[in-house]
Amino acid sequence: MWAAEAKKPEAKGAHLRLEESAVDFGDVPRKGGDLVHEFTFVNDGTAPLVLTRVFTSCSCLKTSFAKRPVAPGASGVIRVTYEPHKSEPGVFNRVIQVYSNSTGGRALLTVQGNSID
Repeated sequence: MWAAEAKKPEAKGAHLRLEESAVDFGDVPRKGGDLVHEFTFVNDGTAPLVLTRVFTSCSCLKTSFAKRPVAPGASGVIRVTYEPHKSEPGVFNRVIQVYSNSTGGRALLTVQGNSID
């Protein structure tokens, strides 16, 4: 019985695994309306995953996510809305920090593109 326990992974608990961590919107018109992308994640850990905070690097980004725990093996979505009219024209590269009870710690999402007039 002890040998079987020794083979188990050391890290137990919730684990946030993102399907993707970046999106490139390409060339976007500044006055063309908001752009939305949904980042899908899976809790591939052994305990419920709880997203506690999601910070954006710009007022041009809004996020939404479910506040309820995500069971082991289940998935969830972090919805990101980029508002190009709130930033200057040109290339943009924005970072979103995702805090949770994941054993992996903080996760980063990136939104990039080129805002044109």
